[in-house]
Amino acid sequence: MPLEILKYPHPVLARLAVPVAAITPEVRELADGMAEAMYANQGIGLAAPQVGHSLRLIVIDLSGPDKREGRITLVNPVITAASGEQEDEEGCLSVREYRTNVRRAAHVTVKALDLDGKEMEIEADGLFAVCLQHEIDHLNGVLFIDRISRLKRAMYDKRVKRWTRQRETADQES
Repeated sequence: MPLEILKYPHPVLARLAVPVAAITPEVRELADGMAEAMYANQGIGLAAPQVGHSLRLIVIDLSGPDKREGRITLVNPVITAASGEQEDEEGCLSVREYRTNVRRAAHVTVKALDLDGKEMEIEADGLFAVCLQHEIDHLNGVLFIDRISRLKRAMYDKRVKRWTRQRETADQES
């Protein structure tokens, strides 16, 4: 059974994740569980805080949930360079039923470790750059909705409050 993906406004999603101190069998198992949750929910990226683990660990697979051919796992990733600008529509497995345009760097360089503890450096642009920035934001307690206008954010927060009230009412009736 895949790990459960936390939904906004869960407090773990707003926390700064701690670095992975050692790549243990548990960290490898967590990465595998994250990938399964990502695929099961039709995602292309997932960060450990989204499954309740405040660790600096992300999985990405741009080949999508069907092919599963391009999974990468990054331990303690850091953006070391960013340039240009692009605006693309984003969504998030932790942000229900909402997609909107977000501005991000067009090109990024990321340093990280792989699951064998080897240092790696990735240069990315396009969707890959967006995905890396989106997932690394999660490690810093930032959601894509933190990068949109105050008006759009207020409208989304109002919708979340309505869903919460509806769920609470349904729970009281059952």
